[in-house]
Amino acid sequence: MRFTYCPHCGTKLISKEIGDEGMIPFCENCNIPLWDMFTTSIIAAVVNEYNEIALLRQNYVSTANYVCVAGIMKIGESAEDTVIREVQEEIGQKVEKLEFIRSYPYEKKEMLMLGYKAAVKKQDFKLSGEVDSAEWVKYENALSLLRKGSIAWQLVRSVIEQ
Repeated sequence: MRFTYCPHCGTKLISKEIGDEGMIPFCENCNIPLWDMFTTSIIAAVVNEYNEIALLRQNYVSTANYVCVAGIMKIGESAEDTVIREVQEEIGQKVEKLEFIRSYPYEKKEMLMLGYKAAVKKQDFKLSGEVDSAEWVKYENALSLLRKGSIAWQLVRSVIEQ
């Protein structure tokens, strides 16, 4: 989100040079800089003990490619808690172990996605209403089902290469 008006007082912002940061939107009335904001979310490669990864179909995301579990962090929630909650909500799996892989800027949606490997013990899926289907896919077949170069593809490739 890029500010044009101050969210505190409604004054139209000016550009002001702030140290090494360059020109930043600034409210002269509140005397504060207003940095561009982004949404923080998680994306998880959910894996089981058989070297399989859970890939989802969410038609509101893509009808052509599979995706990984992903979701928005709530205020007061850690990234790790978000992964555990989202994996449980979307596919009904209990996370046994978490490993941070890396962060992925997603400029198109003004997001920062924090990528994790989430290890679970294989169970049948219990899908939420936002997931159309899910399946366990062997590592060697997973990348071909994801959009090449996508954040999910990059994350899954990193997990497979570990």
